[in-house]
Order: sequence, then structure tokens, then C-alpha cells
Amino acid sequence: MASTSPHTAPRRVPFEPPSRQPPRRAGQGAAPAAIVVAGGSGGRRRRRRWRRRRLAGRVGVLRPGCPAAAQGAGCEMALPRLLRLLPRALPRALPPLAGALARPACGRALHRAAPAPALEVPDFNSFVTRTNTCGELRSAHVGREVTLYGWIQYQRQGLFLVLRDFQGLTQIIIPQDEAHSHVKKLLSNAPVESVVRVTGIVSPRPPGQENPKMPTGDIEVKVETAEILNSCKKLPFEIKDFIKKSEALRMQYRYLDLRSFQLQYNLRLRSQIVMRMREYLCNLHGFVDVETPTLFKRTPGGAKEFLVPSREAGKFYSLPQSPQQFKQLLMVGGLDRYFQVARCYRDEGSRPDRQPEFTQIDIEMSFVDQAGIQRLIEGLLQYSWPEERGCITTPFPSMTYEAALADYGTDKPDTRFGMKIVDISDFLRRSDIQFVQNALSYPHGTVKAICIPQGVRYLKNKDLESLKESAKSQFNQEIMEIICRPNGSLKSLVTKFLGQKQQSELTQVLNMQVDDVVLLAAGEHKQVCSALGSLRLESADLLEAAGLVLRDPMTFHFLWVVDFPLFLPKEENPTELESAHHPFTAPHPSDTSLLYSDPTKVRSQHYDLVLNGSEVGGGSIRIHSAEQQRFVLEKVLKEDSEVLSHLLEALEFGAPPHGGIALGLDRLISLIVDAPSIRDVIAFPKSFRGRDLMGNAPDYVTPEELEPYHIQVSWPLAEKEAKQN
Repeated sequence: MASTSPHTAPRRVPFEPPSRQPPRRAGQGAAPAAIVVAGGSGGRRRRRRWRRRRLAGRVGVLRPGCPAAAQGAGCEMALPRLLRLLPRALPRALPPLAGALARPACGRALHRAAPAPALEVPDFNSFVTRTNTCGELRSAHVGREVTLYGWIQYQRQGLFLVLRDFQGLTQIIIPQDEAHSHVKKLLSNAPVESVVRVTGIVSPRPPGQENPKMPTGDIEVKVETAEILNSCKKLPFEIKDFIKKSEALRMQYRYLDLRSFQLQYNLRLRSQIVMRMREYLCNLHGFVDVETPTLFKRTPGGAKEFLVPSREAGKFYSLPQSPQQFKQLLMVGGLDRYFQVARCYRDEGSRPDRQPEFTQIDIEMSFVDQAGIQRLIEGLLQYSWPEERGCITTPFPSMTYEAALADYGTDKPDTRFGMKIVDISDFLRRSDIQFVQNALSYPHGTVKAICIPQGVRYLKNKDLESLKESAKSQFNQEIMEIICRPNGSLKSLVTKFLGQKQQSELTQVLNMQVDDVVLLAAGEHKQVCSALGSLRLESADLLEAAGLVLRDPMTFHFLWVVDFPLFLPKEENPTELESAHHPFTAPHPSDTSLLYSDPTKVRSQHYDLVLNGSEVGGGSIRIHSAEQQRFVLEKVLKEDSEVLSHLLEALEFGAPPHGGIALGLDRLISLIVDAPSIRDVIAFPKSFRGRDLMGNAPDYVTPEELEPYHIQVSWPLAEKEAKQN
């Protein structure tokens, strides 16, 4: 048996299944029925023999005389199924072996030796009255009578129509003979997007009329009977992916927008990935899927939470922004490994990558360190990664927070392209440029730059002015440009203070080529890095808009960012501190003593997972000491620890060391499918302002409905007039 890496991504059936054989009928190779004899040991013996025969038939590795060369991959594919079946099928005959195989350690060992089985093609026609879907008919089905259900995608002059369902399209030929005139009239007059049932014979398309762009392009169905199940009224927009619709209109008629192939693909791929994640975590690594409460209480720090009134006067629930406290309490409870596809809520402004309610893959483990969490997530993503998006390699590279800020100006760098920030402080320190010397005189003063390749060719003067204005308005940072002329000389206000030799050295330091543009900034380190990091991304957008490709959306660059500061100064009051991650994050083991003497210098055991410049996951090793947790809350963050008295008390009852992570599922899927917004991978998302335009939520309620909650609304004048009208 060929051995494979524990994180080798298995090959799976792609999203659109290939043509299938028709559903198996009774008596055609069906599994043997169970033999049940009432009473006596004979019945038990027969049942045990049947179980062994059934097991041998399903798991090739147990068949007598199974030659490795003959069964090969089949034996490998059967191993994970063997692990699930053996503890149930042989509990009496082989209890020691069955128990050993059921242990997670054994499962992991065998998983390393064999890839996961390929997903079986699902039977989309089970339990329904159709015989086939609109996307599965092929030349092999020619001559068969089929019954299809779907929506009319297109209809042409009463000659044919295209029928669509979730899986694809099929061309339907409308009969023209007198005997089927009623069928012709029915289908010719049916509006587009009406739901119909058609029964007919699969036929090959006439020579030269095949459509290679359609999976069903070699066949057509000649209708014999048809029925309009539901007629469609005039549509607010066409159900076609290439038709541009405003996002507000798409949100208002989301149930129509969901009929598009792209949204169907996004949601089905999302479901497929989540199912693979469940399989990896629960079946292969012993995680327990636990649902945690949605109604809870306010958590100090972090994002704003939604409040839910209760019938007790003045008391409110909060919708959790994550199951953070519950998953830690599960570790105190000895559950060891927890997992949940968790719904989370944050009452903050919606952005293209944010929603007031969102989903995360929530994970927590006991007796684990940072490296263990990282290996788990790398294996999880490799196992669940869709085959059509290529392979991802592990381990993912890692970068410290300080290095990310210095080189890319952000804690979530997009490493698909260069244009890294270059520190030229030492080079310009001996120059006579006044603004440079002023910047370097401060404790954290620096001079840095980014080089825009072919900026002269692809960027206009207005683009450069826009970049400088952006840095000024967002970061209060002045920017100077340096242009490399065709003869290799430099054009800039800076270069008049530099000799020819210094200009040549500066060109080498910045690795400038002809027609490159350099943006230079001087000032406080973090401000300069943040400004140049933002300009790096804006410049990439401008270059790509002009035709220079820098970031391939089908290339996936994962990156771990580690060694974050444990605390950061509050923006509104820099003399006070707030948690960089959350108040339950443990300090770096090397910096524990600094927690009590100089908290601003403490690094945390916090780690973020970045994909193509977007944060897709974040986690930490947690504080498991009640004393240390109380110190962080009360002395460092100045928070009321009574709000978390339940957690602090739990930590006093033998809490194990533990850590975890949460993956943002919406954002991850949107990056995989290259969607412009996470709203394109959510079935019923909220709008940019957090509203449900389809159901018009949030909505008003009457004073009578508020009365049990002891709430009165103080209406702003404009709202009051709108409500009265």
C-alpha cells in the first residue's frame, strides 16, 4: 500500500457529477437482505455470519486472498470505512481489535497511510418523481424515456426550449405534429422561468448541431407530454449570470437571484467543504460537534453586541460575537476536542467582507500548543480543499507581526506580489534633506519607500496625485515620488539634495528599473508603514485596472502571522490598554514576567491565518490560570471582572491548558470562488447597511409588543413622522 502524507489532499468528484448509470432496480446487484430468525443462538450466529459477509463485501481489505496488486487503491480507499464499520460489526468476536481501531490514535495512524475515499456521486433522483436532472443526460441515455422538471431558461419560436434545474441545462424539442398540438401550445405560451414537467425520448442532436459548451450538448429530449406546474409573472431581472443587476435589486428578490448558476455553485461548494471539514474533524480526529447558546450575556471588550430584551425589567441578553467563553468552559468540562459551525453576531457597520451575522468554523483543544493548532488547520484545509481550485501545500509559511508591518504595512499581507516596503533610513541618514532629518530625530522615526513597477507607463499623473491624497487623508502622511527616467537618471525633489553617486546607490537600494515610480514616506514607524502598506494595495489596483496582472485570483497564498502584541493602546485614550485579540489570550511564555512590569512589551500566543491579503482565521492559546486572568481583566484592562465571574470560577476547578481558533467560513469561501463580496456566498445576506431588503428587516413593532419587555421607544422626529405616514 502506498503511503501518503497525513495532509495529502484527496481526489474527489468535482462539483458537476459525470453521467451516471440509471438507478439500480430491485434484483440488480442489490445488497442481501438481513437474515433474522426469532429466538435461539442460531439466529444470532446467522446474523453474525451475515454481518461478516456484508463487511467482507464492502471492505476489500478483508477479503480472503486479496492480492495487493489486484486491489491496490481499492484497499486504501476502504480503510476509513473499515474504521467506522469494525467497532460495530465485530464487537463480540474481536473486542480488543475493535476497541483499538476505534481509538483516535489508531485512526490517525491509518489515515496517514491511506488517502480519504473519493466522494460517491449522489443520487439526485432518489425520492422524487423525475427520472433525471437537467444536467446529467448524455449520449448513453439515447432512446430512453425520461421525465424532467425545471424552469424554462429560454424558448425559441415554438420550436424548442432550454430547461434548467440546479444541475444544468437540457434542450427540449417541442413537437410540431398535429397529434401533439396541445403540448406545442402549452410550451410555446409558457413564460420564461415557469416551472414545467416534460416527459419524452432522449435523442441525439442532428449532425452539426451539437453544442460542446453544454455538458448535455450531444442530446435533446423530444417531448411527448408536458405540464405547466407554475407560471411565472414578469421578472424584475433576467436569471442570467452575465446580466448586470444592482445589488439592492438582487437582495430584494434573493429567491430569484439564487437561481443563477454562480450562486448555486457557491452554495453547493460551501456545503461540500463544510461536510469535508466535519469528516476531517469528527471522523478522523475525534472532535465533538457541540451547539452552544445563542442567548448569553455581554462580553467585555471586542465588537459591539446585539441586545435581546427579556421579560425581566432592565435585563437583556446579548447575542455572542463568538462562542469563546463556552468553548473554554467545554475544555474545563473535559470534552478535550470541540468543534462547531457557529453562528456569530456583531453590531457594527457592514463592509464588503463583514456581515452583522456570520458563520465561523469554531475549534478548541486541550493540551495543545500553537504549533499543534497550526498543523490541525493546515491538514483541515488541505483535506477539504476543492479539487478544481488546485492543490495547496503545507506547512504554510509564517511571519511575525513586526515583520509583516515592516515589509507590507499590515498584519494581513497579500504575498501574491512584491512591492515590499524598503527601509532607506540608514542610506538617507547622512543626507542633507531637512524633512528626512526631522523624521529620523524622533525615537521611532524612519524613512521607507515602495517601488511601483512600470509606474510611468501604467499610471497617470492624476493616479499619483490620488495616491498622495489618500495617504494624507487617511494617515496624515506626506508622500514624495521618485521617477526613473529612460536614461536611468532620477526625477524628484529629493534627488537635488543627492549627488550622482548617491542617486546611483539609491537606485540600487530600491532596485529601480526604467519607468519605475517610488513612493517615499518619512515619519513615525507605524504610521509610515501603514500608509505605504495601503498605497501598495491601491497601486496594485491601479496597475491591474491598466492591464498589468499582479494578483492571480486562482493562486492561493496562505500565511501565518504570529507574535502579536498582547495589548495595544486605545485609539480614544492612548494611555489605556485594550486586548489586541481578546482578554482570554495567554502571554508568550518568554514574556510572562513582563505582564506584571511592562504589559506594553508583552507578545501574545495569538496567531492569524491570512489568505491573499484577507484574514480568514484567528486564534490563540488561552489563559488557564484564574489568577492570571483576573490580573489581566482588573489591573491591565481595567474591566469589571464580575461580568466574567462564572469563567474565573471555572478556571479555579482544574482547567487544562487549552487553545483554539476560528475560521471565517464566509470569507474563506468567497476567496475560494473569487466572489467580490461575502454576500455572494451566503444564501440570505444582509445589505451593506445591515438590512434584509427582501423581508424589510429590521422592522417596527407596536407598543403593545414592547410592553412585556418594559421598553419604550423615544422616536427621533423624522422617524416619528415616517412611522405616522
